[in-house]
Amino acid sequence: MRQRCLAMLMGAGLLLGARAQAPTGPTRHLLLLTMDGTHALDLEHYIAAHPHSHLAALQRHGVFYENASTSRPSDSFPGLMAMLTGGSPYSTGVWYETSYNRSLSPAGSHCATVGTEVALDESIDKDPNALDGGGGIDPAKLPLDPRKGCTPVYPHNLLRVNTIFDVLKARGLYTAFIDKQVGDEMDQGPTGHAVDDLYTPELHHAGASHSLPGIFHFDDLRTQALLYEIAGKDHTGTRTAPVPAIMGLTYQAITVGEKLQAGMGWTDASGTPSAALTSAFDHTDMEIGRLLAALRQHGLYDSTTVIVTAKHGQAPMDVHQLVKVSPSLLVNAINGVKPGLVADATGDDILLIWLRDQSLTAAAVRALEAVRGPAHIRRILSGEALRMRFQDPRHDSRTPDIIVEGRLGVIYTKPTNPTIAEHGGFSDEDTHVPILISHPGWAPRQVQAAVATTQIAPTIVALFGANPDALQAVRIEGTQILPGLPAGAVAQ
Repeated sequence: MRQRCLAMLMGAGLLLGARAQAPTGPTRHLLLLTMDGTHALDLEHYIAAHPHSHLAALQRHGVFYENASTSRPSDSFPGLMAMLTGGSPYSTGVWYETSYNRSLSPAGSHCATVGTEVALDESIDKDPNALDGGGGIDPAKLPLDPRKGCTPVYPHNLLRVNTIFDVLKARGLYTAFIDKQVGDEMDQGPTGHAVDDLYTPELHHAGASHSLPGIFHFDDLRTQALLYEIAGKDHTGTRTAPVPAIMGLTYQAITVGEKLQAGMGWTDASGTPSAALTSAFDHTDMEIGRLLAALRQHGLYDSTTVIVTAKHGQAPMDVHQLVKVSPSLLVNAINGVKPGLVADATGDDILLIWLRDQSLTAAAVRALEAVRGPAHIRRILSGEALRMRFQDPRHDSRTPDIIVEGRLGVIYTKPTNPTIAEHGGFSDEDTHVPILISHPGWAPRQVQAAVATTQIAPTIVALFGANPDALQAVRIEGTQILPGLPAGAVAQ
């Protein structure tokens, strides 16, 4: 596959690996696009099979990082926060779409108890079936902070570090972003107002994520919102606004085409896409083409850098490895140590577990070891093995006490769930995503160095001439900008 991609580009008169040319102009606008579910292999397959696609055109002027990894866990929320902050859950404190917090109180509890599930999904909408969530987040459904007068905790309150939007807005730049759920209000950063024009329609309205036509329509309406922004309006198209310096969108068609039901996804272990998955790529490529055409139409193309990546991959690619295991098997095993020991458990092809009594962590792990076979467990992280990667759960209110990794192909879900792939875990298929950074003035280059999507955030800040250390997570975790960018692309 790699050789076919090389031959395609060399046939167009472009030499991969050569020193890239300096940009035709500075990065004045940046377009961040995530094609969720996409593996690096998927993108290479698609470009090789579609050399005249818009994605192929971006690669012909881009730096392609073939060995990039997304966040661990590879859930959408920590996945996006990695790109926006430069940090992992270690610094962001963001673990999963639903998680647990030992220091917050349940919604409606008047802070009479401490310790609660924290949801970021459609369950916190006023109306999950409405495109706007029925008017946004329902504060009555939010956890409460007993340390701050028992006030509701919004998603942005959970983020412990600043974002690229905070840094760029502080430099006087206009910011915008388009996400997929009302709970993505977290994108606003800890201040709650870092994004000047944030659009977060609800993915689950009218069953949008339950069919390819439904998800195509959902991506269409969000592409239109971005086209309005490129044209100098707000995302509704009704008000004049500056063209955002930084803007972006999280495409969902590919992830739905990979996991929705049998017959979708891939047809073999080599990652050959099904017709449904190819159509999802085709639709996303068409949407990207509309954005590139709009940049040209409005005279922005030569000054815009485009980043294409993914918040997560998907597993298993080989449907024959698919095994569904009920989470209750693991929860019941732990609760056998002490009734009600599990405070919360969440995951997909990983299971995060919080305990009510942390002194029983070792006993809980032994209980899990006893069901290792039927639960198809590959690895259990706890104690020192967990603390080497994340904050110590004994001192951090959010870190799970135990992380269970299933064998490749395992999804912790009800056996009746029709899903054929999922994400969230640490496996290569969950985490090996593409990063493509493209500018019209660059020559193509492929970078083999191991990189991470956390490096996108400091790279974006540097492309605008700002100091990456302005990002708090970058300072905490020592995140570096991406290597191999053209000379002059970022300020030295």
